[in-house]
Amino acid sequence: MTRTVTGLRARPGDRVDVELDGSPWRTLPARAVARAGVRVGRRLDRDTARRLARELRSTRALVRATRALAAHDRSRFELETRLAGAGLPEAARADALAVLESAGLVDDGRFAVTRAGALACRGYGDAAIRADLERRRVPASAVEEALGALEPERERARGLLGCEPATPALLRRLAARGFDRDVLAELASFAREA
Repeated sequence: MTRTVTGLRARPGDRVDVELDGSPWRTLPARAVARAGVRVGRRLDRDTARRLARELRSTRALVRATRALAAHDRSRFELETRLAGAGLPEAARADALAVLESAGLVDDGRFAVTRAGALACRGYGDAAIRADLERRRVPASAVEEALGALEPERERARGLLGCEPATPALLRRLAARGFDRDVLAELASFAREA
């Protein structure tokens, strides 16, 4: 039996009360209702119900991804993985990510530059930064661009040394944080000359 939409009432929080055949049915996200083409006088047939279900899944994915981004910036891969882990279907994930990318909220290039800068400030070298970005599946071109935007690794290593001598323990710590061996060898030879 196909029912007819007899009422739509806006609610706070971007929600809509949907009425079928004069009786309250459900409260749904306004975006899903609008995109599914649900309107007063329209029959809620099988095709419309399927479209509405698909839009509800997409809306759920978009809300989940937006909440994840509210905590901190993430790569596209990280969001995709999070949405897949929540059991959302591939089409809903793709739709949500496309909306967020078109709005500029998901941008692997920006993410790479920001993440690389944060790691460099925390004392990491290029190799560690590259490994972190690759683990987050940032495209290689964005990784290279982000590394290129940083202060040269040699200068960052010198800044971390400050007035301290380049002791073997300190050099090992810098090596563990991803600094290039040539940079560390130069610092060690500079320390021997001083």
